[in-house]
Amino acid sequence: MMNIAIGGDHAGFEYKEVLITWLKEQGNEVKDFGPFSNDSCDYSDFAHPLAQAVANKTYNMGILICGSGNGVCITANKHKDARAALCWEVELARLARMHNDANIIGIPARFVDIEKTKQMIQMFMDKPFEGGRHQNRVNKINI
Repeated sequence: MMNIAIGGDHAGFEYKEVLITWLKEQGNEVKDFGPFSNDSCDYSDFAHPLAQAVANKTYNMGILICGSGNGVCITANKHKDARAALCWEVELARLARMHNDANIIGIPARFVDIEKTKQMIQMFMDKPFEGGRHQNRVNKINI
């Protein structure tokens, strides 16, 4: 079981709702950072508090979903110790965790279907950080 933070913007709202149910069915605890409707909104209003909570280790991981995934990742990565990775393939989710110690997965809802999204999130949840040669690189991320 994991403690997961999830959020995004209006373009990711429908995926977010499906994913919350799916994650809870697996026995995870899920905190919804919003948005709470598909009305147009600013992703930064939701990505900033989510990223800070993940960086502070209040949550094991974060999921951010917007149309392209770019806005939420750019925003999240402004926070020290938040490492948001934009993923559109399962292999990218695996590498983000194992090589980059990513703790937030960014999903481009307009470019991947919900089934692939679930596969990416499952991979992200299942794979540990390898450490080793990658640890030194991760140590150099924060300024």
